[in-house]
Amino acid sequence: MTASRHTPAVLSGTVQTSITSKRTLGALLVCFGLILALAPALATPRQGAAPLVAAAADLKFAFDEIVERYRADNGIAVRVAYGSSGNFARQIARGAPYEIFLSADERFIDDLHEQGLTRGTGDLYAIGRIVVFAPEGSPLTPDPHLDDLARRLAAGSVARFAIANPEHAPYGRAAEQALRARGIWDVLRPRLVLGENAAQAAQFASGGDTEGGIVAYSLALSPELRRRGTFALIPESMHAPLRQRMVLLKPASPAAERFYEYLRSPASREILARHGLSLPAE
Repeated sequence: MTASRHTPAVLSGTVQTSITSKRTLGALLVCFGLILALAPALATPRQGAAPLVAAAADLKFAFDEIVERYRADNGIAVRVAYGSSGNFARQIARGAPYEIFLSADERFIDDLHEQGLTRGTGDLYAIGRIVVFAPEGSPLTPDPHLDDLARRLAAGSVARFAIANPEHAPYGRAAEQALRARGIWDVLRPRLVLGENAAQAAQFASGGDTEGGIVAYSLALSPELRRRGTFALIPESMHAPLRQRMVLLKPASPAAERFYEYLRSPASREILARHGLSLPAE
């Protein structure tokens, strides 16, 4: 697919199918989409039902581990949907019956609180980071300040580069800020392939159909992406802090309240830290 000269490219359904049929992350994203499509139609949480959680896509690997640890320790399952924080915020505002929301941008939590949809303002649970990623076989050499990307752009040797959509994905917004800080946003913009969320951006960056991309550090650390390429951590000074906040929503059941407390525990914090999510001060 040829990108527009003036707007970032969004992969068509045909191209996405071609890519996802080859990629494990792609298969996961199909499942995420089904969950998101069905979530608004779910009934109000029932007493004793597994809590329903909306989690930012950068949490996929860390949160899966937390949920599994919680099930092993307490014998209680948790239902999780992963996606872009902006899309989740819109769904919650329209009545989607999530009980806990873990956002990659605390501003979405603030907005929902102002609408009277949350129980307080929640807790800051992590500070996110971004990396520049190059898949195996790419001519791009990842470096913290995006110098090689800038050189290859100047030479006209970058055809496709992936980030999450900045319009509703906080990790996409951070990627745009880093690219602007390096002075290459305007040149790179016509070559962008936009993921719907952080996980899809990682899929596109690692799938071999792009020269690379800017993805969440927490996803780049996963065995899946480590097998596919290399990355360099982008300095925090190149983008606004990715302050990630979680909150109990008004429909939260007692089971959701107990799981939320578990998310605040040292066991959960250790898992988040191991997956590259910096921990805020106690």
